[in-house]
Amino acid sequence: MVNKEDINLFSGKCEQIFAQIKRDIVGQEDVVENTVIAMIAGGNVLLEGVPGIGKTRLVRSLGRVFSLPFSRIQFTPDLMPADVTGTNVMEKDAQGNAVYRFQPGPIFSNIVLADEINRATPKSQSALLEAMQEHTVTVSGEDHRLEEPFFVLATQNPIEQEGTYALPEAQMDRFMFKLTMQYPTVDEMKEIVLMTQKTMDEVSDSVVDGAQLLRMRETAKEIPVIDDIVMYTMRLVASTQPGSSEAGDIAKNCIRLGASPRAAQALITGAKVRAMVGGRYNVSYEDIDALAYPVLRHRIKLGYEALADRMTSDDVITQLLRAMKSGQKKEKKR
Repeated sequence: MVNKEDINLFSGKCEQIFAQIKRDIVGQEDVVENTVIAMIAGGNVLLEGVPGIGKTRLVRSLGRVFSLPFSRIQFTPDLMPADVTGTNVMEKDAQGNAVYRFQPGPIFSNIVLADEINRATPKSQSALLEAMQEHTVTVSGEDHRLEEPFFVLATQNPIEQEGTYALPEAQMDRFMFKLTMQYPTVDEMKEIVLMTQKTMDEVSDSVVDGAQLLRMRETAKEIPVIDDIVMYTMRLVASTQPGSSEAGDIAKNCIRLGASPRAAQALITGAKVRAMVGGRYNVSYEDIDALAYPVLRHRIKLGYEALADRMTSDDVITQLLRAMKSGQKKEKKR
């Protein structure tokens, strides 16, 4: 069981992590917090935002703070799967015989930045599928295990759609969170400009290493979740599925495709880490509600009625959460 010392150590380390990231990133507090939560939980993150607002800089800063090897893959239409995973190359051994040796690709790193992932063809995008879920790479029938911890942090531009390829649903589902980076405020923009006048390089210091990160992950798994919150989470995910008995008018009218059980796993796992980041001993309803947006926004597909009303996934999630709260109040009155 988790004790007070473990909680204090965990939350203290997280405070140091956030403090160091703030040396490189101005604003974007929610994005930074949720990215760190996903990394501790062992999940992949999809960062969406227009160019120039710090997506790549955030990933580089995380590599420094967590003291982990970092590699960047610039996704382009001509990128081939072997450019991601690596390939077998022919060499001569000491006796002069031709032998094949596996040359690892950039996927063999602890933190992998898949920059503008939607610019590559589906064939190249699929090279990440196995690595994201199984943490292995298969080349010529041979499995190669990726070193832990392993994360894929992908970026995509939501505006420019010419020459891009939408990610398949199977790959979207493998991202624990989808986080949206907004434009900075005027004051934040001023701070960014002044900061980068001194140096364009990241200045954050290391706080934890890979082994410590894995221990933090194991500690978070021990956080208890009461059955009422587990059932609340399951009902929330089921309420996104139009054919479910938990589905209300919102799902039936606005959602074409609901979230999978992987969303429920992400909610519970992420909520445990979020509770420890806040120095708490158990998961609360607020943890689930706060993570519902990054967990569900890329897992539900809106129907024609919602699109016609110019609703976003976040608008639908807000209505789902309101319906859940309303249902809880009715049950309490009984």
